[in-house]
Amino acid sequence: MPDLEKTSKIEFIDLKAQQRLIRNSIDARISGVLSHGRYIMGPEIAELEEKLAAYTGEKYCISCGSGTDALLMALMAYGVGPGDAIFTTTFTFVATAEVVRLVGATPVFVDIDRCTFNIDTAKLSEAIEQLSVRHPGLKPKGIIPVDLFGQPADYDEIGAIAKAHNLFVLEDAAQSFGATYKGKRTGSLGDIAATSFFPAKPLGCYGDGGAVFCDDPSIAEKLRSIRVHGQGNDKYDNVRTGINGRLDTLQAAILLAKLEVLDDEVIRRDEVAGKYSALLTGKVVVPFVKDDRSSVWAQFSIMSESREKNIKALNAKGIPTAIYYPKPLHLQGAYKDLGYVKGDFPESEYVADRIFSLPMHPYLEDEQIRTITEAVSG
Repeated sequence: MPDLEKTSKIEFIDLKAQQRLIRNSIDARISGVLSHGRYIMGPEIAELEEKLAAYTGEKYCISCGSGTDALLMALMAYGVGPGDAIFTTTFTFVATAEVVRLVGATPVFVDIDRCTFNIDTAKLSEAIEQLSVRHPGLKPKGIIPVDLFGQPADYDEIGAIAKAHNLFVLEDAAQSFGATYKGKRTGSLGDIAATSFFPAKPLGCYGDGGAVFCDDPSIAEKLRSIRVHGQGNDKYDNVRTGINGRLDTLQAAILLAKLEVLDDEVIRRDEVAGKYSALLTGKVVVPFVKDDRSSVWAQFSIMSESREKNIKALNAKGIPTAIYYPKPLHLQGAYKDLGYVKGDFPESEYVADRIFSLPMHPYLEDEQIRTITEAVSG
């Protein structure tokens, strides 16, 4: 990684440092779009989709307007609707469950493994088996595991559970693009996968963006139709209900420039995480990554019984922090009608009360890492 201009200010996510490194490539890519003027579905869209599909190992990549659109389009392609139950974690960003509601289905929440923050597969099996008791009248349809903070979920176990109950698996890889599971890259670990290119993601554009990945040609065809208002043979032939889900050509151009440095950044993120862990072990609970997978470290999240004290000390030194996520979804007002109460998912609630995230990006200097870790008291 080339030397970058050093700065004493610690950013939570330093997009400016990355931009200095690839500015010429970004400028050239944007200039190309301005020259041809195809701002909607320009040639950069097809180029990006081809490169992202090759990166993940999937046959098809369908880019779209956001990570939320990606999840929504995937559910629509599988025909999810009223009366269907979709099993997912309660400890995630709201979009994961929000899209289930948007298609008229019901999210059925599952607790997490406290060590990885990902969905607990034993509790997933239990939730599926108890569906008729907890949610009478619902039909089990699919599972949305979330690769939280950049680490893939337990896809072998999840896949076996899904097969036993005839469910599809939608991998929510919004935070994990670039990570691996048993030698396979995220985006290829379920029947279908969705990712986000929000600026803060490991691969992010300069606005909203997302993509869906699959190997099924019929699903890919549906996705391409759904993202353009359910289009059939032409613009005014609508064969299904769809959305306006296209990715802007300018964002595709920016992603193509950023894709050039993604592998180097993934390595550097892992190095930063290793240094954090070495300096913080024994003071707080540091992230645990299973041996058969890698994390892309979308966030570096730690747990402490003295969270507020630590956050106050870090902020006093000008060090930004964040809490992902302070309230699990089963306790959110939007899902009150599902009948969950405090205590239903104790692991998620335990983590939500203690977790907070430190600055994480590929351009953190060793001195900055030391400054951050020294401000954490335990």
